[in-house]
Amino acid sequence: MSTRYPFTAVVGMDDLRLALLLNAVSPAVGGVLVRGEKGTAKSTAVRALAELLPQVAVVAGCRFSCDPASPDPGCPDGPHGDGGADARPARMVELPVGASEDRLVGSLDIEKALADGVKAFEPGLLAAAHRGILYVDEVNLLSDHLIDHLLDAAAMGASHVEREGVSVRHAARFLLVGTMNPEEGELRPQLLDRFGLTVEVAASRVPEERVEVVRRRLAFEDDPAGFAGRWAGEEAALRERIVAARELLPKVALGDAVLLQIAATCAAFEVDGMRADIVMARTATALAAWAGREEVTSEDVRRAALLALPHRRRRNPFDAPGMDEDKLDETLERFKGDEPEDDPDPGPDGPGDGGPGGGGVPPQGGEGPVPETDGVPEQAPAQAPEHAPEPEHAPRGAAGERAAVKAGEPFRTKTLSVPGLGEGAAGRRSRARTQNGRTTGATRPQGTLTKLHLSATVRAAAPHQRARGRAGAGLVVRRDDLRQAVREGREGNLVLFVVDASGSMAARRRMGAVKGAVLSLLLDAYQRRDKVGLVTFRGRAAELALPPTSSVDAAAARLEELPTGGRTPLSAGLLKARDVLRVERLRDPSRRPLLVVVTDGRATGGGPDPVGLAARAARLHAADGTASVVVDCEAGPVRLGLAGGLARDLGGTAVTLDELRADAIAGLVREAQVNRSVRRAA
Repeated sequence: MSTRYPFTAVVGMDDLRLALLLNAVSPAVGGVLVRGEKGTAKSTAVRALAELLPQVAVVAGCRFSCDPASPDPGCPDGPHGDGGADARPARMVELPVGASEDRLVGSLDIEKALADGVKAFEPGLLAAAHRGILYVDEVNLLSDHLIDHLLDAAAMGASHVEREGVSVRHAARFLLVGTMNPEEGELRPQLLDRFGLTVEVAASRVPEERVEVVRRRLAFEDDPAGFAGRWAGEEAALRERIVAARELLPKVALGDAVLLQIAATCAAFEVDGMRADIVMARTATALAAWAGREEVTSEDVRRAALLALPHRRRRNPFDAPGMDEDKLDETLERFKGDEPEDDPDPGPDGPGDGGPGGGGVPPQGGEGPVPETDGVPEQAPAQAPEHAPEPEHAPRGAAGERAAVKAGEPFRTKTLSVPGLGEGAAGRRSRARTQNGRTTGATRPQGTLTKLHLSATVRAAAPHQRARGRAGAGLVVRRDDLRQAVREGREGNLVLFVVDASGSMAARRRMGAVKGAVLSLLLDAYQRRDKVGLVTFRGRAAELALPPTSSVDAAAARLEELPTGGRTPLSAGLLKARDVLRVERLRDPSRRPLLVVVTDGRATGGGPDPVGLAARAARLHAADGTASVVVDCEAGPVRLGLAGGLARDLGGTAVTLDELRADAIAGLVREAQVNRSVRRAA
């Protein structure tokens, strides 16, 4: 077994260490989400926590870690009786991003279940994590169907496995810890709310701290066992403090005045639901126990709010999580009642910088995980009027380049999808063959059977019953009879935006509206679990402003900074997009692309025949079979229809900015229905 880096050797990252320790004291807090850039030791700190947890008493031989004091009456390995008890270390189970559904929840032996009526169940990761830690690295990249199972288990404290009428249930209560890099995309709001606390980590900018990080890391890699031994005393002391805090926790009093502060804080910051209030109360209680007190103070409430509320205040994926600390202090002061004096030491490590876990200089040189910078996106820009007059002295750069304008207000867009049936990553945009969804047929299983098509299996076995010597009522089923269900659901696509940032767009004061439309499509891509990329063209060339990524926030930030001006090299933009799609097809062949070209259709640069070059570039996309949509940004009383011609060359469709709005589409449908009814009545 490999030696883990000691928790107490971690340098800095006080908020992260405190959040993890509070969950070790009170697992009811609900886990931790750690957000930060790559290379900041998020995973190192989380894995080190498992070594500090007290041992767990389990029923001897139980695969589901039942507590001998109160075994689960519905345990698949039960009833337990007097089977004895064992003590083992608390587990930290890692859920890989690419795990299958059966690996997470467990699987049934379908052949035995059908032929013998036996529930032969193989436990999954949820069972292994019961009464321990379930750790998900890069949790924001987890597939939707796995997230659904995590949400169910976290809400119910149990996992249910259903296979064609055969059902197994087992307890699954665990401490959920996730790490993520916000640059790679955000979490679904439902899963985000399931994490009790959230912490932003960033790499230290203090040279001395960075030196200490490198020194400890190198020392650990040279001699892991020796390095861990030098920190054994600090680890033992911290472990004892966790046990003492756990014993004190039931005695901590949560007064009415403190509860009022918690409720007032959640109301002041307009968080959704009541989970925030409950998590804050549990966190404040754990903070008091960690500090050795039996009463909760205002300072406990304040620290609990800073850990429990920032991620619950997001209203859309472009909002940055965070807290207005002045507003927090004002709210706490306004609702402050009689309470004990605040403890001067609410931190994770006791007084001073050299206590357990304090990240001070170790007995001998060593290293700790690197802290992390925050990849939090900027907030979505405010609306800019579509036809607002441009300031007379608007800032311009070289070649008439204008400074970036703000995007208009986002809106709900018309659904754009790739035609046909794909087999890409699970999402919500285009039709695809998936592991989850409605059943559309049956086939012979390739490898392990995961979704049984019961009626097809029975039909395959029925003609052979006499030859197999069937004598009783049971159906004689063999492996060759089993049929896999073919299911159809939705996939996520690669949505590549090609945005015209030339002078013709800016001259008509349309760039604000155009950016608002692209921002709306980005929001739609976030909700449908797509990857996105951004190509812009202006002046003499095109630029890949954002390589394909799962981070819609990054695309929104690049869009906001986009300047305009110059000629319109439409062909260059289309050719750059084709190069990007060619590379992405090699990287991920199953993810189908959707090309969204945002332009008025003019072509005034890129060669001696810009219009002809643009048409030829568009036809290359059509020959590749790329699904495409042209968002026509042309405005004014006289329209040339150039975007429509571009759409025909691409083999796609064209929509105007007005038609892109979902409410506009719905209005057109309602109007058509009314007109039809009037005609029928006449």
